[in-house]
Amino acid sequence: MGRFCSIIIRTCNEERWIGPCLSGVFGQTYRDFEVIIVDNESTDRTIEKARQFPIAKVVTCTDFLPGKALNLGIRESKGEYIVCLSGHCISVNEVWLANLVKNLDNPSVAAVYGRQEPMAFSSDADKRDLLLVFGLDRRVQSKDSFFHNANSILRRELWEKVPFDEKVTNIEDRVWAKEMLKLGYTIVYEPEASVFHHHGIHHNGNPERCANIVRIVESLRENEKTRTLYAHDLNVVAIIPERGPGMMLGGKPALTYTIEFARASTHLKHIYVSTDDEALADIAKGLGAEAPFIRPESLSKDYVGLEAVYKYSLDKIDGFRRAGHCNCRAAGEPVPVA
Repeated sequence: MGRFCSIIIRTCNEERWIGPCLSGVFGQTYRDFEVIIVDNESTDRTIEKARQFPIAKVVTCTDFLPGKALNLGIRESKGEYIVCLSGHCISVNEVWLANLVKNLDNPSVAAVYGRQEPMAFSSDADKRDLLLVFGLDRRVQSKDSFFHNANSILRRELWEKVPFDEKVTNIEDRVWAKEMLKLGYTIVYEPEASVFHHHGIHHNGNPERCANIVRIVESLRENEKTRTLYAHDLNVVAIIPERGPGMMLGGKPALTYTIEFARASTHLKHIYVSTDDEALADIAKGLGAEAPFIRPESLSKDYVGLEAVYKYSLDKIDGFRRAGHCNCRAAGEPVPVA
């Protein structure tokens, strides 16, 4: 027998999955464990079906938050190792638990998370996410705090020092793992400890969940040296193609409205008017735009596409820059980011 494990299974209306989930758990070769169900007030037959197995305890969680639910279950447990498993995850084989446990023989490992594989009827989006995120190579993470409590194991002694955050709405696992890395421990990804997970890790692209996760991840990284590219760091230029003599609108050239709208942008560094008409070029300059060249009339034919006009204009702008007649960078030239 090995170290005693407490398997904490979170459920909410898992009637469809809890039977196969527990069948897989109680069919493991590693037998030294207890099972505690933390149920989020299920209204179906989840608990009825769960009690058909020799589970140790059922704990009811109200006002569900993921870290709160796990902490409730762990406080009712007695295992030296804590296994976190979602009620809709099913072990792929009978050595899933043994493959999780063996990684904790190394005292520098705080926790381990296993592979998650899609089911045949999982959505394409969930299949994509699971297949890309959970690969075949084992990893030891000393900087990357990715960790997933749908299928994981951790040391109780470390949980006692740092319980799961009971306020975050999502990714309590990564918040906890971040703290473990700060303490000098590592996180291990073990692909041989695999479960089937029908809805994946992104819940079919739920936008509210996505927004919450992004907010939490950004807060986790606020003290890290990160590289973020903002629009105001870029050398963004506008090129306005206008064929002479131009249109009138409301008693003034239509070009006027376009330039005024462009000048209202806080992200544009330069506004260029590419025209074949000297008068329009003068109007552009009077409105604060730049018109450093007159393009050939051949580019104003009805059969000439805008792509050719833009290419000619960019080439001319770059030429002026290289000749020192323009104080802007070439369009597309890399911009240093602090």
